[in-house]
Amino acid sequence: MVRLTSWIRESAAARACALLALAFVAMAALVADAGAAQPRNWEIGFQPSATPVHDRITAFHDELLVIITLITVFVLGLLVFVMVRFHHSRNPVPTRTSHNTLVEILWTVVPILILVFIAIPSFKLMYYMDRVPKAAMTIKVTGNQWFWHYEYPDQKIAFDSNLVADKDLKPGQLHLLSVDNPLVVPAGATVRVQVTGVPDGVIHSWFMPSFGVQEYAVPGRLNESWFEVEKPGTYYGECNQICGVNHSKMPIEVKAVTQPEFDQWLAAAKKKFAAATPANDAASDPTRVAVATVAGMPGGAGAKPAESSPAGY
Repeated sequence: MVRLTSWIRESAAARACALLALAFVAMAALVADAGAAQPRNWEIGFQPSATPVHDRITAFHDELLVIITLITVFVLGLLVFVMVRFHHSRNPVPTRTSHNTLVEILWTVVPILILVFIAIPSFKLMYYMDRVPKAAMTIKVTGNQWFWHYEYPDQKIAFDSNLVADKDLKPGQLHLLSVDNPLVVPAGATVRVQVTGVPDGVIHSWFMPSFGVQEYAVPGRLNESWFEVEKPGTYYGECNQICGVNHSKMPIEVKAVTQPEFDQWLAAAKKKFAAATPANDAASDPTRVAVATVAGMPGGAGAKPAESSPAGY
């Protein structure tokens, strides 16, 4: 051990190897710590997958990582070979070769083949992400300045979702991520998400990292995506489109619960929330949904919902 320590202290190469080993250990520890569907300090990898879409995104990412690593190692090997083989000490008189037909064909054809090899799974993944399967329920998401409005068209409820201020945070709630009224969905159910923005607003982005979903909330346009949360839990996202002064205060909190728990929440939510579209506003602005005054909660876009959510959600 004494000899090893002395060798490391005296050898610059050994010190570099030791630092590299420590870096790999630190990276492995950081990846292992990423065990929840929320941001983590010093996180360098994806959040754990919560949906089939994110599973496929992660698999495609891992395949690309192998490919680009092999390419990087190959190019590095070529550079090292050139530096050694054609060093000025070995070649005092440089060659005047300017063309090599075989090499030029190879460096054109091989990258094309690599891109085709990558494109096939890429197109398959894009089709899988964009083609919404038969959904068990539909949720409409409207981006406002600066909060989210959720509507369950089939269940006839709608509500606003606002950031919980730091002074109002309760034990277990997260800074800049927890909301007063989270989106609640049944785990294992296919959910269609329709995303839009209010006509007089700006572009937002409904981004759920662990779902593999990012849809732009564009005023006057209805975009569509889907997700299927594989297991119950709480998942966090946020608007990642720079939308204004309170851009950082548009978090997304999704609670996936079992079907009985969802039915219980829905029964309580119908008593607390009521969705209605005023006749004088429906024709000119179909994206707006007014929230009626229920259980003492003032309605309308931008209204502050009640402090607590039904059924403990």
